[in-house]
Amino acid sequence: MSATAVRFNNTNRNFQNELRKRVDSYFKDRQIGKSGNIHLYLKTVVMFAAYLIPFLLITFRVTDNKTVWLFLAVLMGFGMAGIGMCVMHDANHGSYSKNDALNRFLGFFSISLLSGNSLNWRIQHNIIHHTYTNVHDLDEDIAPLGFLRFDPHAEKKWIHRFQFLYAWFFYGLMTLMWSTTKDFQQAIRYSKEGHLKAAKTTLGKELLIIVVSKLLYFAYMLIPYFVVPEMTFLNWITGYVVMHYIAGFTLAVVFQAAHVTDETEFHQVGENNQLENNFMEHQMRTTMNFATGNRFISYVLGGLNYQVEHHLFPSVSHVHYPEISRIVEATAREFDVPYKKERTFARAVLLHGKMLYKLGQ
Repeated sequence: MSATAVRFNNTNRNFQNELRKRVDSYFKDRQIGKSGNIHLYLKTVVMFAAYLIPFLLITFRVTDNKTVWLFLAVLMGFGMAGIGMCVMHDANHGSYSKNDALNRFLGFFSISLLSGNSLNWRIQHNIIHHTYTNVHDLDEDIAPLGFLRFDPHAEKKWIHRFQFLYAWFFYGLMTLMWSTTKDFQQAIRYSKEGHLKAAKTTLGKELLIIVVSKLLYFAYMLIPYFVVPEMTFLNWITGYVVMHYIAGFTLAVVFQAAHVTDETEFHQVGENNQLENNFMEHQMRTTMNFATGNRFISYVLGGLNYQVEHHLFPSVSHVHYPEISRIVEATAREFDVPYKKERTFARAVLLHGKMLYKLGQ
């Protein structure tokens, strides 16, 4: 199915128009910008430090204790996830700064530092997922490998009845796939689908960027192996896998808990290639918040527990989500539009686990 031919139902846009008006007024009345502020810039330092300091402690041989190395690899994994959610995510949405050049640079640099590719991420996340959230055959985030079923409209296989047990293991492989094969596969697929042409680039250019960025990534990532005499390749590969597994698991669980639950809806394209609702109401029905009362979780997850607000206003930095969430919830209640949220992160993860079970039966 061609995504470009799919349209939203704009028959009734009262909620959508009023919500945009109210949120715009919030920023205008307070004379503040929609991009990041000093709180985000300080958080950027914290998240990069959480990733780079453990790496430097290993590289400069502060300790030769291999158990400590493993602990530092775990910290790097959480640092990776922190950079991804708090810095890279805003930058690649263009909401980190009002300076577009800074957004582009930081978006490219931060994800390259973590072994990913900025353009691929923006195509999959910004263009496809954010537009066609939980839409069968369009949203790649609910169309993983065949042994996982996230979409009630997708084909069911016998193995899916066990996915509520094994899915959690595969979540941890997400960024490991980034660092090896996924970027190449995506670039080739996106070239065939016309996304690279739309981005005014070519497959050859993007493959070159991916190859060079991967070489630079492994060049710095392998430094500890070459400069620390006590480190064997087994020590290095163990730390590398642990780091990526922690990061991948964290990122996957956060995003899946916001979209793949019993509370969220899954849609199909209807007659005349049209979806049932307008864009904003579609996002409200397919997305769920969690733990919005927990400041620590809101801080370390880069506001992605405010997934509803993020999907409605992706060009607004996450530092503003707590305030505008009050506007979104009140407006939704007024227009009788669902506003989905769970009080705790644990509850959201439990609901995701229940949905994995349900989708497998």
